[in-house]
Formats: sequence, C-alpha cells, structure tokens
Amino acid sequence: MKLLDSQGRLFGKISILDVGAALVILLVVVGIFFFPGTSGSVAQVNVPTKPIEVDLIVRGLSVRDPKALIQEFQKTNTTNVIIRNQPYGKIDIKSVQLLDKMLAVPQPDGSVKPKPDPRVEENYSSNLLITLTGKAQITETGPVLGNSKLKIGTPVELEGFTYNFNSSVIDVRVLDK
Repeated sequence: MKLLDSQGRLFGKISILDVGAALVILLVVVGIFFFPGTSGSVAQVNVPTKPIEVDLIVRGLSVRDPKALIQEFQKTNTTNVIIRNQPYGKIDIKSVQLLDKMLAVPQPDGSVKPKPDPRVEENYSSNLLITLTGKAQITETGPVLGNSKLKIGTPVELEGFTYNFNSSVIDVRVLDK
C-alpha cells in the first residue's frame, strides 16, 4: 500500500491539507492553554503597598447647590472611583474644598490683581478641590491604584448616589506610614 496516492491523499483517504489544518488548530489550542503568556496587567506581585493621598481638581462643575454636594461627600466619606475608564471601587474622601472663582482686575497703576468674582451666586458653575486617601502599590513607574497608574493629569471619574463627574489629578503624595 502506498503512503500517498496520485491525488495527494494519505493512505488514499485523508488529504494532506486536512492534516496540516488539524495540526495548526492543535498547536493553537496547546499554545493558548499551556503557554498563556503575560496578561498585560500593570499590577505586580510582591510590590509594596503604601497609603497615598490624591488631590483632584474639578473645574466648572454644573451644580445648583455646591454646599449640599459637599455635605453629601462629608456624610458618606467615600466615593466610587473610575480611573482611565477602569472601575476601581470605593475610596475614602479626606477633604472637599469649594474654590473661590477669581477675576483678573486691572488696577489704576497698570498692574493686575486677582479679586473674588461677584457673580458667583448667578451662575451654577463651581470649582472643587477634593483629597482622596487610599492604599496603592508603589512600582518603579509610580503608584498604581487597582490596575491603573495614578499620575498628575490622570482623568478620574467620581460617582455617588446623586453625582457623576470627571476630575483631574493635580497631586499624588505617597505617605510613609
């Protein structure tokens, strides 16, 4: 009996192309399940965890009563955080501060001084400085909260019972406790 016949079939029944396709599929399955490789996660094993404080700034938040929002922050003391569109979970709120809106007012001598905006009651736009506290993994490239690096300029979304808005990181402090 011949190994290959005139039509390229093994033992006259199985095509060589079918054997090649089955072999490729088998190698792919073995490669996926037995040699999976890295997951691409930023989080690492045996990385020290330290407490951090993160300052966020919220500019131009449209809110009717900013003091009621601040009271909600103080009442719950936690908020849900989404960093770079990746949900992290709850994190503690250390402080919330309503920032004054300032105007550049020209002086008679030609200089410019910042003065409080007298129109604050008329518009529904507020600026907030929020300080969050939590524990982060400290890697060679900086603090990691969940699976997201936390650096100045990182967009952070805050979500609670009555609010959902975006902010930006303006300071990250690693505490040595």
